Amino acid sequence: MSTLYLLHKPYRMLSQFTDRAGVDGERRATLADVIGVPGIYPAGRLDHDSEGLLLLSDDGELIHRISHPRHKQPKTYRVQVEGEPDDAALQALRQGVALGDGMTKPAKVRRLEVSGLPERDPPLDPRRHPVTTWLEITISEGRNRQVRRMTAHVGHPTLRLVRVAIGPWRLDGLAPGEWRRETLHAPAPSPRGRPGQGRAPRRQPATRGGRR
Repeated sequence: MSTLYLLHKPYRMLSQFTDRAGVDGERRATLADVIGVPGIYPAGRLDHDSEGLLLLSDDGELIHRISHPRHKQPKTYRVQVEGEPDDAALQALRQGVALGDGMTKPAKVRRLEVSGLPERDPPLDPRRHPVTTWLEITISEGRNRQVRRMTAHVGHPTLRLVRVAIGPWRLDGLAPGEWRRETLHAPAPSPRGRPGQGRAPRRQPATRGGRR
């Protein structure tokens, strides 16, 4: 049995519990500002200027299963981009684009009429960005700043990026800085006494966490 924490990481917060590289001596926000559970670590990360779902646990094996590229956990993002991408730009993202570290794998991409997300604090300046479009993009790999590089490659730089899902876990119901806890169970043994075939833990109803 393992415990997993689902956190909505706010904008301009580090995906770690300490800040060892503050700019000009100014302390940046860290995970310790919103979740006070001892002994837990994030499975993967989000950039300082990205928002959304971050998974944390004190179970090293679970963290490895979630974050290691071999397990190919799909990650879904809602992305606000500059301008209005045409069908050709979206099709390029779906097929894969050539970045400096190679071709990306095909992605799932669709336009969104509304983001379904709370406004960012601080919000985008509409005078600097008068025309924007929301996309939902799902990728199965985790290169550095991959989604931002993909949208820039097709001519539509990312202005806001929010991760809304990692595998079966979703951001639903969490405001920025809020978290909830889930208790996960390992697969049951098979009738012959062998371990079950699936490695993914079985979800149980979440216990709501709070803002700290």
